[in-house]
Amino acid sequence: MRDAFTRILSRAKYAAIGGAIGGAVGGVFSRNAASTGAALGALLGAAIGEKRVDAVSYISEIKERKSEIPSLANE
Repeated sequence: MRDAFTRILSRAKYAAIGGAIGGAVGGVFSRNAASTGAALGALLGAAIGEKRVDAVSYISEIKERKSEIPSLANE
């Protein structure tokens, strides 16, 4: 359950950041470009947020597995 909330919050955070950046860049050109830039930025930000959480959880899983393997140096 906690993983689901983490994924949702990460996706929302990066979507908001991407939307703000896309809107700002598009706003340099026109009002319509600002709207389109914000939508595309939010879409890209949500995708990045989703992948970032997956990568972090995958790395922590690898670290846990590595700690379970006994080291030859400790024997």
